[in-house]
Amino acid sequence: MEPTDDALAEFVAVMRRLRAECPWKQEQTHRSLARYLLEETYETLEAIDTGDRTGDWAHLREELGDLLLQVVFHAVIAEQAGEFDLDDVARDITAKMRRRNPHVYGPDAGAPADAASVTEAWEAIKAAEKGLDKQDHRNATLGLPPGLPALLYADKVLDRLDRVGRPVAPLPPAAGADLGDRLLALVAEARQAGVDPEQALRDAVRRQL
Repeated sequence: MEPTDDALAEFVAVMRRLRAECPWKQEQTHRSLARYLLEETYETLEAIDTGDRTGDWAHLREELGDLLLQVVFHAVIAEQAGEFDLDDVARDITAKMRRRNPHVYGPDAGAPADAASVTEAWEAIKAAEKGLDKQDHRNATLGLPPGLPALLYADKVLDRLDRVGRPVAPLPPAAGADLGDRLLALVAEARQAGVDPEQALRDAVRRQL
């Protein structure tokens, strides 16, 4: 079923009323809700793993609702403070998607494109928007949240370094090398094989249970 404006509008109305009448929700701030956003994100990842393993995606549907709750809750708090509202959030992300997907919305829309060229264009447009020199390796960590899981953080940094011609060797360092260097080499190996190292490790852990 396609989502409807009425369904989303009703949910926003519910959250506005809860914010106005529920004592607990009245006390919440962007900062106090941060932990719940993180928890719901990880529960959504768990639901994806479950659905991929079982073919039952009902749990993902539920968790996406909980994740949407966090988005709308933050938007309602901002709305009441006169900062922005959910429509502003939607307009911003819509505009960003159009800007960063010129193969669909640009003057060359419809021209042949592959995933690699789409990603390259996305990164170039992102760098231009932020006024960055994408060839500057010092920008390899700019904009990356320091709280990202270590494997995901390493994967993203290596991707950026690879784009500026500074790839990290996928071969494991010599015996006795620092454990961190060996882990980084494994992330590089995963990237070369087209494997998500974060997901690969989660899958390996599950196989032990």
